[in-house]
Amino acid sequence: MIQVGIIGGAGYTASELIRLLLHHPKAEINFVFSTSNAGNKIYDVHQDLLGDTEIEFTSEINSTVDVLFLCLGHGNSMRFLEENSFSENTKIIDLSNDFRLKSNQNFNGKDFIYGLPELRKENIKSAKYIANPGCFATALQLAILPLAANHLLFDDVHIHAVTGATGAGTSLSSTSHFAWRDNNFSHYKAFSHQHLDEINQTVQQLQPKFTSEINFIPNRGNFSRGIFATVYTKFAGDISEAKEMYRYYYKDA
Repeated sequence: MIQVGIIGGAGYTASELIRLLLHHPKAEINFVFSTSNAGNKIYDVHQDLLGDTEIEFTSEINSTVDVLFLCLGHGNSMRFLEENSFSENTKIIDLSNDFRLKSNQNFNGKDFIYGLPELRKENIKSAKYIANPGCFATALQLAILPLAANHLLFDDVHIHAVTGATGAGTSLSSTSHFAWRDNNFSHYKAFSHQHLDEINQTVQQLQPKFTSEINFIPNRGNFSRGIFATVYTKFAGDISEAKEMYRYYYKDA
């Protein structure tokens, strides 16, 4: 069994990761690190996992696990890896945005690759250090990857996308309260969302001559989880050609 460690186990990202790993036939959770919850059962924090596991959070780290997931807040993964060392055989998968951009992908001798399977499936299979893509970045790139790969992005790309409340994490803010979210719909970080950097980076890799704008307006929806995105741009072909291009690009996905 693949021994897995999780750093930062109390957030929404870790909750979903734990659920997936508990039902993975070849993985076993070795530890879930959380200093604020050490000694508590996983289901004390992630109540949807009640009945699935008796694992407890711990303040101790096993540096020899096969795979380590970093579920820390943005900016904290770099700090954690500066302060902690792991076996040369340990694969590290970071779920924050610390290593997604090329400028940060070489860190203390660790070469991270951008881990979007539909873009770099074969590289991911052999990679030792993986930077997991952002939520919006994943959804929006899937919409335009076939166009960029075929050098068919000729005009501005316009994106309107809505995210659920869990996208903001477990920390409270004025816009994460039920009273704000319920029966409400609001935009934020218009044209400046941090995931635009990831999207532009990928498009430039696939279609270096793309010089138009990617205009992205993110919105908060009154639902818990998920993303609904509408992406549109000019396309020289017809709908049947577009469908065939997308089917071919994703045939092995």
